[in-house]
Amino acid sequence: MAARGRGAGCVKLPRPPRCALRAPPGSDSQVEGKFVQDVRDTDVVIIGAGAAGLMCAALAGQRGRRVLLVDHANKAGKKILMSGGGNCNFTNLYTEPANFLSQNPHFCKSALARYTQWDFIALVNKHQIPHHEKKLGQLFCDNKSIDILRMLLAECEAVGITPMLETSVDRIEKTEAGYRLETSAGPMQCQSLVIATGGLSIPTMGATGFGYQVARQFGHQLLPTRAGLVPFTITDQLKDLCNELSGTSVDCLVSCNGKSFRENILFTHRGLSGPAILQISSYWLPGQAVEINLLPDLDVPAWLAQQRNDRPNAELRTLLAELFTKKMATLIAEQWFVSKPIKQYAHAELEQIAQRLSAWQVVPAGTEGYRTAEVTLGGVDTKEVSSKTMESLKSPGLYFIGEVLDVTGHLGGFNFQWAWASAHAAAQYV
Repeated sequence: MAARGRGAGCVKLPRPPRCALRAPPGSDSQVEGKFVQDVRDTDVVIIGAGAAGLMCAALAGQRGRRVLLVDHANKAGKKILMSGGGNCNFTNLYTEPANFLSQNPHFCKSALARYTQWDFIALVNKHQIPHHEKKLGQLFCDNKSIDILRMLLAECEAVGITPMLETSVDRIEKTEAGYRLETSAGPMQCQSLVIATGGLSIPTMGATGFGYQVARQFGHQLLPTRAGLVPFTITDQLKDLCNELSGTSVDCLVSCNGKSFRENILFTHRGLSGPAILQISSYWLPGQAVEINLLPDLDVPAWLAQQRNDRPNAELRTLLAELFTKKMATLIAEQWFVSKPIKQYAHAELEQIAQRLSAWQVVPAGTEGYRTAEVTLGGVDTKEVSSKTMESLKSPGLYFIGEVLDVTGHLGGFNFQWAWASAHAAAQYV
């Protein structure tokens, strides 16, 4: 969800038919030959028709609440559609609070406990959506991500909710009864206002800082935001290696700031990507080194010593070609070391080779930023939000769910599970 237009909170959503915005001729709303827009009076307005917003709308509607779900985009759930390579990694079998980053690490526990991965899987099964575990508990659709979006839209439709798309929110103000919104679809007033607008990641999908603007307007503190689950860009020092190996994927153990992830890294023309890099990017800060163990299953010093004893005349690049692709082995042997028969290396040189292969120190130049980031770190400070209801502790009746909050999951379906769980928590109280 994003802000557009004028005012502190401008967001684009669907404009209803003109007849729905006008009072009938002869009514009290007709002034000097012009029709005045009627106020849409409802229980709940949810801004943002992504994963969290759709889920919250459906669940609130099931409680009998009158809900308006608005979004500035021309389609609902755009990030759902592109997620998981188009197959939507919709949750993770092993979801637990440890899979989330937040300045307030206890905040996510209540919502995750009350709406678990098993609850969402039950909903997926109810809609007979075929799915599978890819690895590490990651659940994907067998077909396409649109299956999950259609499921959420069907749940909304079942309670009479249709997302209002291409509608902008120009102003929000607090009233005695709740909140009043000025939108391109006319004025709205509600008892409960839910901000489900997401973060700053992937602006081409319409992401902006609208939710943060609303939070500031109503007195909330924001924690610094930055791109998370994002590829690294690499300094000129490593440019040639990354270019030469572009497209090469290697199983590695990647570590930074006390966190480690064992998955593939991917060399690209721009730097380093792949699951392990995306994971560690959420813990990395500019200027810091990332340690990469290229051979996590091997005791490299012992292996080198054995090779020197058993195959003293074998060249280093030949030996490394048994562990990596031939191209990667040659590049490592020639760019990092001087390739020669293993017997010709001094003991200290073998130690240096082992250290480089098992603890390669990389200092990224930066990240690719929000352009390709899967999530936004930071956001609305959760110390000012109820962990039980997702309601603002600053402005009663205002709720924050999903990515706009300072809760960010690891790669692998965790961020979707936070969307479902936080939406469920709010939906019980709006």
